[in-house]
Amino acid sequence: MRKGFGYSVGRHFSTAWLVGGYAFLYLPIVYLIVFSFNDSKLASIWTHFSFTWYRAILDDTEILDALLVSFKVALLSASASVVLGTLAAFVLVRYRRFRGRALFIAHINAPLVVPEVITGLSLLLFFVACDQVFGRRGLLTIWIGHTSICTSYAAVVIQSRLSAMDKSLEEAAMDLGCRPFQVFYLVTLPQIAQALVSAWLLTFTISLDDVVTSAFLSGPGTTTLPLVLFSRARLGLNPSVNVVATVTVAVVGLGVAIGSLWLARQERKRAEEQALAYRNAAGEPT
Repeated sequence: MRKGFGYSVGRHFSTAWLVGGYAFLYLPIVYLIVFSFNDSKLASIWTHFSFTWYRAILDDTEILDALLVSFKVALLSASASVVLGTLAAFVLVRYRRFRGRALFIAHINAPLVVPEVITGLSLLLFFVACDQVFGRRGLLTIWIGHTSICTSYAAVVIQSRLSAMDKSLEEAAMDLGCRPFQVFYLVTLPQIAQALVSAWLLTFTISLDDVVTSAFLSGPGTTTLPLVLFSRARLGLNPSVNVVATVTVAVVGLGVAIGSLWLARQERKRAEEQALAYRNAAGEPT
């Protein structure tokens, strides 16, 4: 009886804790979405339902331009980070011993532990010193800065998948006559595809909401959305900010949903192929 009572209390406590955690994370987002349909000029006072601020945002060229810049930088940074992170992960997993390995690991992990303000300042000084090469600060400098940070996150995600991957599959492909590039394209890439998508989504999100590095590396005419919102917050926000947040959440949520469905489909397909291979190896009828 006591055991049953204790189990019931523990289960309800776990459920309440889980619900509270999700509420803490997502209620502010729900608040922004709901108040984006508010007709009031104040972001925190509800009057009645309206699409007024959705129409008004179409005339706000500053926010639209900043949103476009943010999405451009996030797309470019995520794509470049996945490529560089994959190369770094392969070096760390496939080559256990080489000269300078410790220094290489330190460089890869540095953005994960160094305060971002230090990273942004160091990049700013670097671009100022190389002013003749990069020109004035803008889209290029922001992209390089975001990529240098996001590459570390991508490398960690892809490295964990490569470490868990069965290396005998690659060795079997090479025994059958595949060249290294064919082994990577036909064997390795499908095995780590889920990690690549996960790393891309993660780095896209990190780049999209970056403030500190963007503040150091942005230039005239090239301002990201977080910087615009941060500057407007000092003067008082109106519901147009809620509209931007709602659109951003919708776009990112749609991307995550599509990526999750694709990952689930690939996982199911891989499980079916493995089961079929095991049955063929055992001589069982398919």
